[in-house]
Amino acid sequence: MNEPLSPLIHLIDDDLAVRESLALLIGTVGLRTQAWADPQAFMDRFDRSSIGAIVLDVRMPGISGLAVLDTLIAQGVDQPVIMLTGHGTVEMCRRAFKAGAAEFLEKPVDDEQLLEALQQAVRQHVNSRERAQADQAARDRFLQLSEREREVLGFIVAGLTNKEIARALALSPRTVETHRANLFGKLECDSLAQLIRRYAALVDTP
Repeated sequence: MNEPLSPLIHLIDDDLAVRESLALLIGTVGLRTQAWADPQAFMDRFDRSSIGAIVLDVRMPGISGLAVLDTLIAQGVDQPVIMLTGHGTVEMCRRAFKAGAAEFLEKPVDDEQLLEALQQAVRQHVNSRERAQADQAARDRFLQLSEREREVLGFIVAGLTNKEIARALALSPRTVETHRANLFGKLECDSLAQLIRRYAALVDTP
């Protein structure tokens, strides 16, 4: 990845010493960091399009880390969140995971444990963004199909043969073959399995 697109780790902690030490640690594995002392400022201003993860302290003045987590999840923020706390409880841990945290670590944080959690979180985020982009590309290609091609696609996904589709739509088998070839081309699929895997969820099957 080039620098502007390299993963970015957001650090939200009201303790300056903690922010500085975590930034130094995270930088040793080549990840960029952006530190925030004020959780509200972070929520108002951070780049939601960036690839990376969020390291969030549980106990902060004003608004708690758990409240921040709840807000991020409600807003559909997809960066994985790693919670840190110096006074963890089983209930706090349970609530964090239930709310959508990727990991819950106690301070003082074990360096290797945090770095491993962050690298896993970044990989998870990259994969989820790639899946989302692939899904959007599939939807865009699907919209290029004609109404008849979508009908044929629905019958293909339902498992009908060309002859069965032809009877159902009162078409000749050769016409169905033409529609089939056209939709395979527009959808950029090389096999039936690939077609079904990518587009079954988008069609109305008979």
